[in-house]
Amino acid sequence: MEVNHTPTKGNLMQVEKTLRLSKNGHELMDRKRMILMNEIMSLVQKAKKVQEQLKEAYQKAYECLFEAQREIGLHTIADWAQDVPQSDSLSLKVRSVMGSEVPEVDYQAEAMQPAYSFSQTTTKMDEARIAFETVKDLEMQLAQVENAAYRLASNIQKTQKRVNALKNITIPQLQDAQRDISSALEEKEREEFTRLKVVKRILTAKDEAQKERMRSEA
Repeated sequence: MEVNHTPTKGNLMQVEKTLRLSKNGHELMDRKRMILMNEIMSLVQKAKKVQEQLKEAYQKAYECLFEAQREIGLHTIADWAQDVPQSDSLSLKVRSVMGSEVPEVDYQAEAMQPAYSFSQTTTKMDEARIAFETVKDLEMQLAQVENAAYRLASNIQKTQKRVNALKNITIPQLQDAQRDISSALEEKEREEFTRLKVVKRILTAKDEAQKERMRSEA
């Protein structure tokens, strides 16, 4: 940041104004950074919890699928899987967290409609289908949390750079300029005061000399 060090009162007022704004900006940016840090820590804890649930859900789903495979065969399950319709009930919304756009998954659970005949399957196949629905729900939750955490982390990095720039560059430069300009103005005032004293002394001496001359002539 280029700072004008010209020693004038107008420039000093401008530097002091900019310094106040920079300090306020630093305080606000640092507060924003702390809020984002708290938000991302909450997301990290939530992500860990969902990951644990997802691990258990996958384990249960594959156990059920393995049992169903043993009873009705892998090829039959693969054929039925081709008939499962794609879900279009998923949409994304966006919420703002301190200027960061964080996606939110809006998902309306649909009634499960098996793509196979009940007479041709077993309860294990139904259990596997239900288990994988749970996996799908948890995957969506995890994707939402991880995406939000990524965006917040990116914003935190940018905010930290601004905080560091204000703290280590902008504010010190403005403080240096304030000291330099104040010192230069004070020096000018001392020089002006000394000059006025000299002028006053000269004028006083001339006045005294004139009075003395007038008395002598009288």
